[in-house]
Amino acid sequence: MTAADPTPTETAPRVRALYSIAALVLAASLLYYSLRGIDWLRVWDILRGARPLAICLAWATITSAVFLRSIRWRVLLSAGKPVSVPLAFWATAAGYLGNNLLPARAGELVRTVMISRRSGMSNAFVLATALSERVSDAIALIAISAAVLLAMPNPPGWLAVAARPFAIAGLCGAAAIALLPAFEALYFRILKRVPVPPPLRSKLENALGHAIQGIRSFHDRRRLARFVALTAVIWTMDAANAAICARALGFHMTLPVAFLLIAGLGLGSALPSTPGYVGIYQFVAVSILTPFGFRRSDAIADILLMQALIYSVILFWGLIGLAKGRRGEVLTTRSETLPSASQPVQDSGKGRPL
Repeated sequence: MTAADPTPTETAPRVRALYSIAALVLAASLLYYSLRGIDWLRVWDILRGARPLAICLAWATITSAVFLRSIRWRVLLSAGKPVSVPLAFWATAAGYLGNNLLPARAGELVRTVMISRRSGMSNAFVLATALSERVSDAIALIAISAAVLLAMPNPPGWLAVAARPFAIAGLCGAAAIALLPAFEALYFRILKRVPVPPPLRSKLENALGHAIQGIRSFHDRRRLARFVALTAVIWTMDAANAAICARALGFHMTLPVAFLLIAGLGLGSALPSTPGYVGIYQFVAVSILTPFGFRRSDAIADILLMQALIYSVILFWGLIGLAKGRRGEVLTTRSETLPSASQPVQDSGKGRPL
């Protein structure tokens, strides 16, 4: 490295700054498109007439979905070491709070650190399971969108041409999770040829090994079955919550439309975004709902209520999770010791070396 080359500590702020600029530009552009021509008096009247009982039901549904997501993540973590339910829940809630407040989905690092410190599992493995969970969600949402659109007799607007690409993308994603660990030896051979200092290569090899172990968490059939079942329940609850929020405002949203809406929100959250996905959520709501007869003002009112409920749930449970993590009040995991670096990591579902 020459004197003119930027150091990692100098590069990181630049990357964060570029990400923030991209997020702000994208949010401003999407907000401009989504909010033009909005009748704000109508939006206010709709929100003011929201039904309290339906709002309470939606709040409880969102909370239940967060809890089930923590249970689902715990299924993947069990490939390394058993994790207690409270620890998984509070770490998940704190991580989601970080994703809503911090750029670049930094909440994934928050929940990774909380689990790693309490369980003794490596940061690389825990982060790999968290990211694998996110990838699997994207695949599930693409598959849901494709299934809904293919089942519709006459999908409106641009949605009519989206079904087949969504189906192909979902199949490719599933194939990637299935096949990536099969080429583990090839990855290490390539890494050995990369001209980096030996200490850095050792760290990269360790991180790569744990990352592949995290992906391989899906390769145990019983674990995969539990994960898929929980994923189906979670996204069904999210779709039901979208329909409940619409009902709270006096709208009728069918379950297929609700599935398309939550799929768009989930996939859109992967884009560079400002805290709370401002701009992206509004764009998705207008793009998905207006082809199904919603006015633009109605779509904005609906997504504002959904965002407010999601934020309140994540803020409530996330702050408690952060407080418990800092005070060390989260229940620890069982006391089994992890295998040493020289021993093969055992799959807890089958007892075979991974």
